[in-house]
Amino acid sequence: MRIGELSERTGTSRRLLRYYEEQGLIVSERCANGYRDYDESELRMVAEIRGLLATGFGLHDIRPFVDCLRAGNSSGDVCPDSRAVLRRKLAEVDACIEQLVGVRHKLQAQLEEQKRALEAQKKAAAEAKRLLEASTEAAKSAQRALDSQKQAEEAVRKSEAELRAAAKIPFLFGH
Repeated sequence: MRIGELSERTGTSRRLLRYYEEQGLIVSERCANGYRDYDESELRMVAEIRGLLATGFGLHDIRPFVDCLRAGNSSGDVCPDSRAVLRRKLAEVDACIEQLVGVRHKLQAQLEEQKRALEAQKKAAAEAKRLLEASTEAAKSAQRALDSQKQAEEAVRKSEAELRAAAKIPFLFGH
């Protein structure tokens, strides 16, 4: 099959197929006119390559799987070299998971610390509000007391003035 058909049947661009061929992952024969001619078995190779790439393997990791299939095995992961790649990749994934769990714990601790700090701020704000309300009420009460004192002082002055005025009346008529 020509490269266009392989591209269509595998959903892989011609350029990428040429790249896989340059890397020795797939093979083609050259026709007399120079066109590439791929065997039906290359469909399986491209599927294996695409599947492994989608799983997170790099092209350098894929070669043992392709070699295993080319050796006539029914699966690319049954050969010792491909199993070694799987074990290494699994160890890499486990290390990434361990690292991510550590990051998760740090993030969770930061969020919990922020939550505690926020709760403390809310309590402090509520206490400040309570104190402000209490001091506002005390200020109002003090103002009422001052107003009452001023009224009392005014009443005393008025009474004193009336008393002085009343005390002067006999003297005016008595002389």
